[in-house]
Amino acid sequence: MRPWISLALFLPLLPAQNDLADGRKLYDSQCALCHGIGGAGARGPALNRRVLKRAPDAAALEGIIANGIPNTEMPAAWQISPREVTLIAKYVRSLGATVTEIVPGNAARGRELYGQQRCAACHIVQGEGEAWGPELTSIGERRSAVYLRESLEKPAAAFPEGFRWIESPAASGIRLSEDTFTVQIVDTSRRLLTIEKSRVAWKAVPGKTPMPSYGRLGEEQLTDLVAYLASLKGGAQ
Repeated sequence: MRPWISLALFLPLLPAQNDLADGRKLYDSQCALCHGIGGAGARGPALNRRVLKRAPDAAALEGIIANGIPNTEMPAAWQISPREVTLIAKYVRSLGATVTEIVPGNAARGRELYGQQRCAACHIVQGEGEAWGPELTSIGERRSAVYLRESLEKPAAAFPEGFRWIESPAASGIRLSEDTFTVQIVDTSRRLLTIEKSRVAWKAVPGKTPMPSYGRLGEEQLTDLVAYLASLKGGAQ
């Protein structure tokens, strides 16, 4: 009788294991491009943590997977079924048991370097700085350390979603908004300008960014700067 008792004890575990395997396959095909294999993070935030800020429970997580997050880079999963949404959510929640990788470097030194390099001339952290580039107050929640490193060394390869550099004979700058008739830009002098599409020749230039490469920094300095950026979770510094 002993083998039958053992089988009865383990049978209830099989569907759950299958669900996680299926959820992982779906995650790898639908989510890993942004959130990394195993939820380690990439251009999107890491998911291998015990508490997800926007999804404290299973229902909230399924809602985000199905419907996306308005005004962010997280899209709605219109191409997958409700059952697949549930499987992905189960897999993502299982990642909370994974130990999050510790980011090397000294965040305090990185913060000093951030000031020395005048990064605040283009970026805001906790309300301080200029808003020409993306705000960085919670960049550590939204981007992995690997992505942050790449954005410092090869900024043109790590574009924020929706970023466009606009050039015209009158002015060039970052696209702020666009409609059928006009495109609004912030130029290099931080002026807000409107280009009338029908009257001025203009173009969006793929792969161009005003962000300089910081690959010129030494390995230790780069590591410290990444550590500081990764520490920016939206709270007080």
